[in-house]
Amino acid sequence: MMISLESSNSENMNSNSNANFSASSSSPSAAAAAPATGTSSSRYENQKRRDWNTFGQYLKNHRPPLSLSRCSGAHVLEFLRYLDQFGKTKVHNQMCPFYGLPNPPAPCPCPLRQAWGSLDALIGRLRAAFEENGGKPEANPFGARAVRLYLREVRDMQAKARGISYEKKKRKRPQQSSSMLPPPGAI
Repeated sequence: MMISLESSNSENMNSNSNANFSASSSSPSAAAAAPATGTSSSRYENQKRRDWNTFGQYLKNHRPPLSLSRCSGAHVLEFLRYLDQFGKTKVHNQMCPFYGLPNPPAPCPCPLRQAWGSLDALIGRLRAAFEENGGKPEANPFGARAVRLYLREVRDMQAKARGISYEKKKRKRPQQSSSMLPPPGAI
């Protein structure tokens, strides 16, 4: 099975007819491939369905084949590590002279891996798809602690390798209604 993943959420994916996994899909043919139910699915729903089908194909090709009911967080981690071979994000090793530099001045032999953001989005979609396909939330292998810890480890490793810190976005507080505030200069 051949699966391709690019690190940018705006780039298209290429793969064979058995599976299609991507960070996003903006191709017109993706919309045409949506089921003819009268309403068109959103890009997110189409991507979630493709990711779910790809994971199902991965389970079928697993040796020995796995059923979804026997799938655990360890199998999800195995799937994520498998996807790394199709990554397009350069992740510098600690021994690399460009380790910690956001824009390296020259090429290096460091491996290409899946970008943390792509993996994080994938797990979110698969977690939702699991429950939509009849899985119980408490048995969801995509929400396993080991998966969350792996994603955090990947994020931290890639941030250090690129010299970029990932900081949690701060929540925007809802603005107060302007009718409650006096006009400027009224006081």
